[in-house]
Amino acid sequence: MRSTPRSNRPRRFLALLALPLALAVSAPGLANPTTDSATTPDRSSTGAQNGVGLMRIVVADKSGIDRLHHLGVDLAEYVKPVDNGIEVHAILSPQESQALRDQGFDVQDAVSDQSDYAQNMAERAAAIRAATAATASTDTLTVLRAEWFTSLDNQLFLNIEVKSSAGTDATTVLTASWDSGPGTAMGSGGTATLSRFTDAGQYMYHRFSNPVPITAAPAKVTITSNQGGTVTVDVAKWLGSPRKAPGKHPYVSDFVDHYMDPTEVTARFTSLAAEFPTLTELIDLPYKTNGYRRKAQAQFGTAVPSTLYVTSTAYGSDGGNDLTMSLVNPGTANAPLTVSVSGTAVTVSLATDGSGAITSTAAQVVAAINGNTDAARLLTASTYRGNAGTGTVAAAPVTPLTDNLKAPASVSREPFQMKVLRIGKHRDGSKVGVFLYCQEHAREWVTPLVCVESAERLLRNYAQDPNTRKLVNDLDIFILPVVNPDGAHYSMYDYNMQRRNMTNHCPASNADPGRRNSWGVDVNRNFSVGSVFDGYVGATATSCTSDVYAGPAELSEPEARNEVWLVDHYPNIKLSMNTHSYGGYFMWPPGAYKADGREVLPRVDQGTEAYFWTSSDYILSRVQEYRGTAIWPGRTGPVTDVLYSAAGNSADEHWYNRGIIGWDFEVGADIYNPTTGRFSAVGFQPPFAEGHEEAMEFANGNIGILEVARAYATDKSQPRSSLKVVKQEAGATSFTFSTSEPANVYYTVDGSRPTYDSPKLALAGMREGVQSITVNSDTTVNWFSVDIAGNVESNYKPDGDGSNYNKQRVTVQ
Repeated sequence: MRSTPRSNRPRRFLALLALPLALAVSAPGLANPTTDSATTPDRSSTGAQNGVGLMRIVVADKSGIDRLHHLGVDLAEYVKPVDNGIEVHAILSPQESQALRDQGFDVQDAVSDQSDYAQNMAERAAAIRAATAATASTDTLTVLRAEWFTSLDNQLFLNIEVKSSAGTDATTVLTASWDSGPGTAMGSGGTATLSRFTDAGQYMYHRFSNPVPITAAPAKVTITSNQGGTVTVDVAKWLGSPRKAPGKHPYVSDFVDHYMDPTEVTARFTSLAAEFPTLTELIDLPYKTNGYRRKAQAQFGTAVPSTLYVTSTAYGSDGGNDLTMSLVNPGTANAPLTVSVSGTAVTVSLATDGSGAITSTAAQVVAAINGNTDAARLLTASTYRGNAGTGTVAAAPVTPLTDNLKAPASVSREPFQMKVLRIGKHRDGSKVGVFLYCQEHAREWVTPLVCVESAERLLRNYAQDPNTRKLVNDLDIFILPVVNPDGAHYSMYDYNMQRRNMTNHCPASNADPGRRNSWGVDVNRNFSVGSVFDGYVGATATSCTSDVYAGPAELSEPEARNEVWLVDHYPNIKLSMNTHSYGGYFMWPPGAYKADGREVLPRVDQGTEAYFWTSSDYILSRVQEYRGTAIWPGRTGPVTDVLYSAAGNSADEHWYNRGIIGWDFEVGADIYNPTTGRFSAVGFQPPFAEGHEEAMEFANGNIGILEVARAYATDKSQPRSSLKVVKQEAGATSFTFSTSEPANVYYTVDGSRPTYDSPKLALAGMREGVQSITVNSDTTVNWFSVDIAGNVESNYKPDGDGSNYNKQRVTVQ
């Protein structure tokens, strides 16, 4: 709010301008009594806006701001230093903008104008219309998930997800009440309100933000809406599916006792390959990384216009760290600016005036260094972050250049040779391949331990444990323990929060030493499917200092190209697991969407989605076996449904380009404190005691994935399916199909023979199960099912001429 009416402000601007500023008023239609309304731009609340916008103005210094204030210009509370002065924002009409330009002000483009206002108002009106339409009648509630589970210390939890047909209206409130077991009263177990979950501006569903702690396992839950809808459903148990008893022979585990850097991990894998030559081979991936190395640098000056920095031509480890530079005051009057080189020492003798004062600016010193052939052979110079460098530099003593890297000498500075440990009794491509890979993000220290523990268990239990022997004999297992070795070294020894690799794609304006923790590419945003370059969100291609920088192009990074090479070179790879941290998630594709309309990558078909869910129950039960950790149902599902959009991630790359069924672990589930009733996050690098436990339980999960993969590889059983009528009303009958295992159903309703080109049973919606098909007259439905392994029901040949498909008549009342 303004505390002073415009009419009481200084009138100098109005007097100076041919078209004076209009009065900003609170009452409609009030005119400025001191000006001619015929020549004043109409800015009243009842008149046309006449192009009024929020405009950028650049002034040389704060005196320019003071002058604008003195003239009575309507300035926003925004000030930003820019290269040529200070940027401020002002509300101006086109006439007012021109009048200021005539006074010598640099009025630039609009931050926003009336077209933005109109769009905002149109969007608001559309949202109101949608909400009004959604709540015009009693809403329909679709329960997506209702499950109870146990986690650490056998604490019980309840998870519920419900979609309301009125969910686009933010005032829709859903409340859940549950019993305390079979035969007990509804509400006896508790009551809680669900949170409305939106993503990219789109309503998704209502859910508990965190699972609700409960005291007894409920049998049923009732959800009610303030819009009138209600529904009661059974509550299922999440996780804990029974599995065959482990072998009678001792099973050995726990092979990690500290956080390991990539050099240690690779050495461990190399020794395993040497120790178990009949079960393994070590694959050198073709693209070496940039290396744990950087150019050496030194910076001179503290005030921005007087600051410059130099960067060695060679990497620090290749001689850049041996260079020195000094800025010398010659101590004489009228001295010229000169640059000299003696061995690895660069000396800049600064220019002086007649009184002996230094006159060399940062820009002049930069030009002199870069223009000297001997100096340019050793290093390049730059002003600070693109500044014009007009400030006078100060003398500086001999300063060594340094790459600022702190890892011990045991960590090579050369390009890193990434290695994959291939485990299997038959490594000839005849067995189903499984790709386990870890540490795409450098700061996730627990993840390589998961891969190490998994490899150790497979090899050291092979001789005595029959279940392990089956996995190694029947599968072809590829384990890449560290996808991002350079970044991981940097995270461990230099900057623990480093997420990306160490490849610096930044221009000189972002390449000074102060930016050294902001360089690199997010390897898990550098792939070619659903990338930022194709308009998907969750990454950037323009900010080279962003933690989700996707790089200059898809697959620009050797780390990403190595993954692609592996899955292309070994096409028998059919399943994969990408281990990240933290938060406790279990996810699968799709993993990215476009913001406009939340356009998600094509969802997997319903048979594959069912396979993901069925497998998750088994795999996450294996995780839970170690110490009771339950991955929440609300953190299980497609990436876009339970986390966010991750443009250009590797799971999408492998699924959409090659059909590889891929999961993502996020190890490090939140820990519940029964005393406080709160969940606590564990972070990327928890104390090793916690990191060890995470590595153990998710190595269990990896073994579970291999068991699922073996079941897939050895599956010769044909699925069975049936048609089920779900709704009948006058003139319409709706039906769907159920299957004995995850399978796709192909069907016809025109009497024709079903084939792979026939309609396929689809998903009803996100997390909503299978669709219902509606017919309006008596119809013969023909169909068959095929499971994920390719087994066709009744051995029917869709491409043949047989008739041993399913048939059923659906009648309409």
